[in-house]
Amino acid sequence: MYDELYAAWRREKENVDLQPLSKDFYSKLAEYMHRLREESRMLDEKSTRARLLMRESKNVKEIVKSLILLRHEKTLKQASVGEALPKESMTPEEEKLAREIAPSFESFNTFLKDILNGRLPRVENKGKPSKEVLRFRKEIPAIIGVDMKTYGPFKPEDIASLPGENAKILVKQGVAIQVEVKR
Repeated sequence: MYDELYAAWRREKENVDLQPLSKDFYSKLAEYMHRLREESRMLDEKSTRARLLMRESKNVKEIVKSLILLRHEKTLKQASVGEALPKESMTPEEEKLAREIAPSFESFNTFLKDILNGRLPRVENKGKPSKEVLRFRKEIPAIIGVDMKTYGPFKPEDIASLPGENAKILVKQGVAIQVEVKR
């Protein structure tokens, strides 16, 4: 895996465009990193094998950081100028991350165009759902929020911060009261 990682890093360093990686590249890389860590734990720290493994692990970490940063910078650069991202060169993990950053750049470009056209833009927050602080009036079991995180269980007088959509429902049902937070 070391040779594959190094070759990927070199290709990325030497080319302007995002270079293709195998779809399972990061899963194989994570497995390799795990194996290095586990193997080094089993050895006497003073042995030659342990020192070589430590050095290999240090080198791998540096190459991984550099590779991921290079790929991230290339992706951000393309997204910032509105270019289509080369999905054929991206891993599934990178595609998911790119889908999350694209709306931010689109909003910024719309903002810029509105200002250049003499219009005051309306900035909408499409990012994370807003959170609301609630004081519970009744005991309720744990719930799954719209953000797919678990909240609760709650007892009367408990105070918690929940996604806005879930908070509205709980208030409407009379289970909780919204708490005004002064900033």
